[in-house]
Amino acid sequence: MRNSLALILILALTGCGLLPEQQDETRGWSASKLYSEAKSELADGNYEKAIKLYETLESRFPYGRYAQQAQLEVAYAHYKDNDPASAIAAADRFIKLHPNHPNVDYVYYLKGLASFNDDRGLLALLEDTAVDYLGRQDPSERDPKAARDSFDAFKELVAKFPGSKYTPDAAARMKYLVNALAAHEVHVARYYLKRGAYVAAANRSQTTLRQYPQAPATEEALAIMVKAYDAMGMNDLRDDAMRVMQKNFPNSRYFSKATSDKPWWKLF
Repeated sequence: MRNSLALILILALTGCGLLPEQQDETRGWSASKLYSEAKSELADGNYEKAIKLYETLESRFPYGRYAQQAQLEVAYAHYKDNDPASAIAAADRFIKLHPNHPNVDYVYYLKGLASFNDDRGLLALLEDTAVDYLGRQDPSERDPKAARDSFDAFKELVAKFPGSKYTPDAAARMKYLVNALAAHEVHVARYYLKRGAYVAAANRSQTTLRQYPQAPATEEALAIMVKAYDAMGMNDLRDDAMRVMQKNFPNSRYFSKATSDKPWWKLF
């Protein structure tokens, strides 16, 4: 019985060695072959396969123009594969390794785009706020980090490469992001105001004015400050905010709500 078991064990062990090894189709490929295949997969939308080929290229041929180009294009492949974290990591790595590369401006732009299109960040920041009005979600818990990261990447591009062909679009996106971030701060302030958290409402409004002074949302930020200070009986601060609002927004829609017997801030 023992001999039979020993024979079975030997056959099993030797049988494992007889199994054919999994073939690597890229074995023996040159750097140019790996790059051309990766490029083809990328063009066809096979992003995962393209990424694998780019990584194989870099691991086998870590030096030279093909490896350098692979490092750049793998960031784009991650971006197209809806993996912003990997795209940003690849972009940061490329910038660190090749700060003087002729296409490094594009990598900064790509890094900004990856954060800009991150659904977990910017789109969550701008989504419909009706749920918050019902009190089921505190908007201050949403993290606008993706929007800030995107702004910082675009800002670096604009500062370092003012003549880049990507700079005009980056500047336009920066303006959009500033407005979005300001709107987020005001949305949080409005949330606190509706719940009687007047100090928090005033503080978030002040943040909007300090960090985003040119954003359209500053109009409502001032209106919330007037309302919050009035509710707390801080008349001097209320009047200061009111004067700033009248000077900068003389035709504010909030003024049109006033009646002959009540100030406008008592009505919204």
